[in-house]
Amino acid sequence: MRNKNTLPWVLLGLISLIWGSSFILIKKGLLVFNAPELGTLRIFMASLVLLPFGIQAIKRIPRGKIPYIFIVGFVGSYIPAMLFAYAQTRVGSAITGVINSFTPIFVSLFGALFFNLRMTRMSAFGIIIGFLGCIFIMLGGAHFDISGINLYGFFILAATIMYGINANIIKSFLPEIKALDITAVSFSLIFPICATYLFLGTAFTDKISSEPDFLMGFGYIAILGIIGTALAMFIFNNLVKMASPVFAASCTYIIPLVAIIWGLLDGETLNIYQYSGVVIVLVGVYLANRK
Repeated sequence: MRNKNTLPWVLLGLISLIWGSSFILIKKGLLVFNAPELGTLRIFMASLVLLPFGIQAIKRIPRGKIPYIFIVGFVGSYIPAMLFAYAQTRVGSAITGVINSFTPIFVSLFGALFFNLRMTRMSAFGIIIGFLGCIFIMLGGAHFDISGINLYGFFILAATIMYGINANIIKSFLPEIKALDITAVSFSLIFPICATYLFLGTAFTDKISSEPDFLMGFGYIAILGIIGTALAMFIFNNLVKMASPVFAASCTYIIPLVAIIWGLLDGETLNIYQYSGVVIVLVGVYLANRK
């Protein structure tokens, strides 16, 4: 009984550590690859691992659901991977991890606006508070001069918007399909796109022989794709089944802290505005998701 009670907490800590570490891996990978190469390689590696499972699972998917699952893969995984890579060319990994916590806020917002899901006044208030915190973070000590806002932070917000749309599509149009089947098939469907673009549309293959740090960079992104994407989804889906969606989603509050620790260890610094923004964002996320 003790093991059953402890295991969800162990998995919660593990998934928070994995996802919280993804931003520092992106940062290190950008030393070797440009943003399109990194984002595509990340999803390519995850898709490669999930492909055997996807081939089996697609037989269980009704044909009418395939377009929705493709959207889950393309809009919910591939585009955000590209946006995070572009953002971190100008935004530190610590700040990226904090702004990423907007995901559950956009899940609630888009659910209320387009999917007929109820939003409480507290959720709306939390969303407003969260946006104020994000403004503090992106000002980053620019003395509240609008010209000083780091606009690359909006790439991260755009990615969390994609995540919010993705979650509502799964909830509204794919409720009867197993989460692992959705994950495996969605990545398998975008595998040809990733493979074609990576090997024919980028300089990835040229860097194999010309880039002295290729293996190091490839290793970072392989870990990001296989562990930080494919394995992490497997753990998360099991955590949802073992505990509850609310418990599993609480990793949102831990991920920014892990990202901040990695960033500080790597020499990043946060000023008073950004520290204030971190606190405000986390409060907003909490209020937006409070029952």
